[in-house]
Parts: sequence; C-alpha cells; structure tokens
Amino acid sequence: MNKLPWLLSLGALIVASTGGLVQAQGDEGPLVRALWLVQRCGTGEAADPRNDQRTKGALFKALGKDGTLTSDGAEGLFDPSTFSKLAGPDLRLDPTEVRRALEADVPESRRRLLPKVAEHASILTTSFDMVDPSHREASRALVDWIVENHKPGRPLHVTVICSANSRRSIMGATMGNVAAAYAGLPEIRFHCGGTAISALNSRAIAALKDAGVEVEPTGREAPRGDSRTANPIYKVRWGYPPTTSGDPALETTEFSKLYGDKANPQADFAALMVCGDSDDNCPAIKEAALHVLTPYLDPKIYDGGAYETLKYAERRDDMARLMLMVMTQVRHRLAPNATGP
Repeated sequence: MNKLPWLLSLGALIVASTGGLVQAQGDEGPLVRALWLVQRCGTGEAADPRNDQRTKGALFKALGKDGTLTSDGAEGLFDPSTFSKLAGPDLRLDPTEVRRALEADVPESRRRLLPKVAEHASILTTSFDMVDPSHREASRALVDWIVENHKPGRPLHVTVICSANSRRSIMGATMGNVAAAYAGLPEIRFHCGGTAISALNSRAIAALKDAGVEVEPTGREAPRGDSRTANPIYKVRWGYPPTTSGDPALETTEFSKLYGDKANPQADFAALMVCGDSDDNCPAIKEAALHVLTPYLDPKIYDGGAYETLKYAERRDDMARLMLMVMTQVRHRLAPNATGP
C-alpha cells in the first residue's frame, strides 16, 4: 500500500480538539514551500488541483535529502524556461532560493491579512486534494469567469447563497474574501445572502473567530425576517487597513439578508450556491452572470451535540479550501506567460 498520499493529506490537516486547525510550529519545510512555488508558477498540469496528490508525490520524490530541486526533478512541474529563471546558471533550487522566490512574490494584500487568518489560509492551501471532486469540477466555471472578467483594481463580485443566510453563506463569503486577499486579488469581493432572512448564527461567527477573523457587533440591527428574531449587524474584518489610498479595505459589514438586498451586487455577479437544497429552493437569479452549484451539508444538524464546534470548523474549512483553490488558480492563470488550466 502506498501511504504517501494518505500521509500528505493527514499531515496537511490536523484537527485540534476545539475543532480548529493546529497552527504550524516553526518551519513549513521544503515540500510545502516547493508546493507553493508550483501553485504560483508551475505548469498548468502540475498546478491543477485535480493533480494535487500527484504533484505532492512528485515533489516528495524530486526533492533531495537537502531539499534541493534539480532541473531533472522539476521536469513536468515547471516549464524549463521558468525553472531556469528561478534556479539560475546551476539549475538547482535549494530551500533558501525557494524561500527567497516565495517571499519576493507575496502580495501586498496577503501581508495585510491578520496573522492567524494568514496562517490558517496557508495551511489549507496544502490540502486541495481534500476538496470534494464535484465541487472541484463545478468551481472551474467560476475560475474561468473570474479570469475572463477580471480587470486589475476593478471590483468583481461573487455572492454566496444559501437558504437563510445564517451559517454556510456567511462562512463561505468571509473565507472567499480571505482567499482573494491571500491571492493578491482583494478587488474580487464575496458577498452573502439567502432566500429568507434570519440572523447570523453565533456558532458560525465563533468558527470564523477561531480562524482569526474579527467579528464584532455594531450595536445596530437590520430588518428582521421574523419579528421575534433580532438580526444584528456585524463588522467583519480579516485584515489590516490599507496603507495606500484606493486599496480595498479587508473588512465589511454583514447581517442576514436576501441575496437581492441592496447591500449586495445587483448585476454582473457570479452566484455561488452552497445550500444542500439550493438547486430546488433557490430561484433562477436572472441578474447573475454565472450560477455555480457547490452544495454543502448544513452544520446546523450538529447543533447542541458534542461535535458541534468541530463540525462548524469542518464546514468553514471545506468552503475556505474551495475558495483558496479557486483564487490560487485565478492567480496562476492571470500571471504573465501563464499557460492556462
């Protein structure tokens, strides 16, 4: 039995007893840094999330005992001309050179992410093989749409939709914004809405806080869906304020709302449907330029049980991993000399 793929997946995602990811201690290691370099400037095939396990296995074999990647070992992982530029005349990439290449290419918006948020995102980028295959295939349309419609610095919008805009949609939209900033594309903004109004669930808020996101009540309230249920307005922040005028703020105001609420984009947006029953209960959204169906089981079913915290964290990370996978592919394809998917 080949244990390598299992070990790579297991090592990428260690779940703590509280339901959150254990924060990395010390150095990420040559394999993880080499994987990040492939995701950034590797061949289209090697960087394709569908080949994530195979790419990690190839890197494991290619890296020498000292963590050095040679031109022979990099075959199929990097275009020869790209590897030559990275490695220099000796055609060898040692761990220090890989680290230097990555550090030189960190987007400004990633540097602005709150530290725990950035660390959480980094861990999840090592486990794209854990994305559900049906979600991976469905999300390719979203990658294509963003690449085709992206203009540097100009906002491009995605609305994450579930039934009550209480749990999955708020976690998905927030982690989508984290993923966009992580990829250096903070102008791609994720919003959330539902087919009914309720309130942002306290367990979903706690899951976001556990990943480092700051979620604080503003003391104000949005219109209620049910007169008996308050609908608080929250300030959600995943990064520090911009240092340059005109850069997007890494924060937003959130509350439970209909997907067509005036706080959300009204036209030319992509609709990402995350409800398990959204294909039946969500109407056709004529204003959306694209519909993508990625259903997720509602963590609500675990409310009140011993696994509640764990399952909310699991759902948060399922959606965060999808968002990071999408934005990593977008960044790869938007790069100069990109070879496509």
